[in-house]
Amino acid sequence: MIIPEIVAPAGNFTKLKIALAYGADAVYAGVNNFSLRSRTAREFDYESFKEAVDYTHEKGKKIYVTLNGFHLSGQVEGLKRHILKLKAMKPDAFIVASVGAMALVRELAPEIPLHISTQANVLNYLDAKVYKEMGAKRVVIARELGLKDAKILKENCDIELEAFVHGSMCFAYSGRCLISSVQSGRMSNRGSCANDCRFSYELFAKNPENGVLFRLEEDENGTHIFNSKDLNLCAYIEKIMKENCISAFKIEGRTKSEYYVALTTRTYKMAIEDVLKGEFDALRYEKEIHTLKNRGFTDGYLISRPLEKIDTQNHLTSIEEGTHQVQGLAEDGEFFKCKGKVVLNEAYEILSPLDSKITPCENELGQIYEKEGKYFVKFKKMLTQNHKEYTEIHSGNENAIKMPSLVPKFSFLRKEIV
Repeated sequence: MIIPEIVAPAGNFTKLKIALAYGADAVYAGVNNFSLRSRTAREFDYESFKEAVDYTHEKGKKIYVTLNGFHLSGQVEGLKRHILKLKAMKPDAFIVASVGAMALVRELAPEIPLHISTQANVLNYLDAKVYKEMGAKRVVIARELGLKDAKILKENCDIELEAFVHGSMCFAYSGRCLISSVQSGRMSNRGSCANDCRFSYELFAKNPENGVLFRLEEDENGTHIFNSKDLNLCAYIEKIMKENCISAFKIEGRTKSEYYVALTTRTYKMAIEDVLKGEFDALRYEKEIHTLKNRGFTDGYLISRPLEKIDTQNHLTSIEEGTHQVQGLAEDGEFFKCKGKVVLNEAYEILSPLDSKITPCENELGQIYEKEGKYFVKFKKMLTQNHKEYTEIHSGNENAIKMPSLVPKFSFLRKEIV
């Protein structure tokens, strides 16, 4: 059986570190506007990206560089310089969408493996064969492709297949959308989508004979007529792995939160490990995934054909609260910084990387204890590094608060929303 690699989003250096700590085998990231997430790519300059590549390799993991935008002729010379700078850093692959950019990578950096972006819309083995002949090692299959077709593709073309298993979905065909360009001049296929599909809209009807315009009322606040639900395949990991055709599971979300990166990476890693141990438990993973803010969930098209789907759109809201709220992040394990609100004598669950160790304790600062297989912390005192004391602390306060004892690095404090 193929053991799929988990490929997690790295919107910045901290998220990259969190993804690796929580079980990612590889991360994907980019620098400036040559990828499809130019907003997050600003988080990295060439110097910090080189640090990120080195850090990833020191952890024995891989980093894939996104070059998956569609470039205008005026950008080509800049793209050449960009490829050469990244080549010197020795990333583990370039992710490319256009055939022109692919040819350029082959010419300038032939030693760097090439992955074909989902934006290339690969749906069959004929296309996959062409990309393989052009030097591709892996294809990130179109999100519209079903699992049966992916298996046929793999049987007819010896190339690695990567599939999205979680994250935001575009209402258009694999990102081929112009709404953002029309409404705000921000071009989605060049990395600056404004997510106009998430907005609420009002619908009107006009009588051409008398010019009367009247509103079609579905809801007093309008309606989300384009808004896609989020992809969530955690309950189907065993089914996908049994087909033995997908080499990598990809998680969308370079613009999402640190907690999102940690939780999704951890959950899908847990699911893979449980399949291998014969202990797969779909409800366990679903419960974890539902702690995240989301737009509602759908299993997309890998499991069911598009014509069978009637639940892929959320017409009510662009975001829904998850079951838990993140209240803090203990990046170094010794101190935490507040992300929400933390008060004395209140229990907060500690979410840490899989297989990490937490030691129960009780002292003047508080208590760390285990309950029903989970670990919690209660604070008796909240002391900063310079010994300033708080009875409660809110997000926006940059003071680091000491934990009662050392916890695993990048542990989160979370609390169920009642």
